Amino acid sequence: MTPPSLNELLHAASRTFALGIDLLPEPLRSEVELAYLVLRVSDYLEDNESMERGRKITLLEAWSAALRSGRASPALATLATVDDGTPDALVARNADRVLATLTTLRPESRKVIVEHTADSTDGMARWVDRGPDIADESDLDDYMHEVAGRVGWLLTDLFALDLPTVQRDHARLRHLGREFGLALQTVNVIRGLHGDWERGWVFIPRSFIPVGAPDPVALLDGSVRDPDSERVILDRLVDKAERHLEAARGYLAGLPRRRHGIRLFCLLPYLFAVRTLAISRANPRVFHEETKIGRADVTAIVRDSRLFGWSNGWIRWYGARLRRTARPPAS
Repeated sequence: MTPPSLNELLHAASRTFALGIDLLPEPLRSEVELAYLVLRVSDYLEDNESMERGRKITLLEAWSAALRSGRASPALATLATVDDGTPDALVARNADRVLATLTTLRPESRKVIVEHTADSTDGMARWVDRGPDIADESDLDDYMHEVAGRVGWLLTDLFALDLPTVQRDHARLRHLGREFGLALQTVNVIRGLHGDWERGWVFIPRSFIPVGAPDPVALLDGSVRDPDSERVILDRLVDKAERHLEAARGYLAGLPRRRHGIRLFCLLPYLFAVRTLAISRANPRVFHEETKIGRADVTAIVRDSRLFGWSNGWIRWYGARLRRTARPPAS
């Protein structure tokens, strides 16, 4: 059987991100595609529910070392046989091809991708070793920086290789790019509260829990219902996400309008996150099920963004519209 192409792996792993990556110009498209697949291998190792913690750490460290050296260690040989039916497992089975393709990139982009993906993978290993202990917002930001904030740095550094506008404003956009990553990850935390709990992680900072409230595990497993505490926790998470999203909009405004494919690549996940947050706000169901936007929303956002995404004013208006038109949760 012919192995899947890297683009087929991308589409199997995430149709949503593939929508944006496919809009990028070459060579950026192939570079971002590869960086994404590298991190999907890392995600597979970090999130694996059947793998013992020590084994996860060993493999994450081995993957990071392989990225830096360009050579896979024998410890990674087991990835070729993983098969739990998930898209990430499919990518992990092809880790050797992903690694080999890194050597074909232009040297400057390979350096950027290796630096940030290896650092992110090391950060994941550190958090697997530490375990699900989120005391306060700074702890949550530390975790989210490793898995998403560094991606904002990676993309900004790649954009700067070819876009004079980004080169000139590199430091500011790098800061905003990290905020962009934190925005998307905070929304992921909100919509995945129940699923993360099922795999043993609670990303609600203890400092976000009201005095006298039940343990968040009791809220997530349904053994206790406390609408007031749920509302306070959710409001704090949503407010945090909104702060990061405002910075993300500043990042979008800093990208050149004429590079529509690059703007769309960044704009689509931003608008998906805005919409997801809008339907999660004041919605207690996020404690018991994953929140997802519908296919109709995705289709409309992609269509409208293709037509008007070059306009910073339109982005501001459309984001506000996506927030206003979200339906309130059913009682």
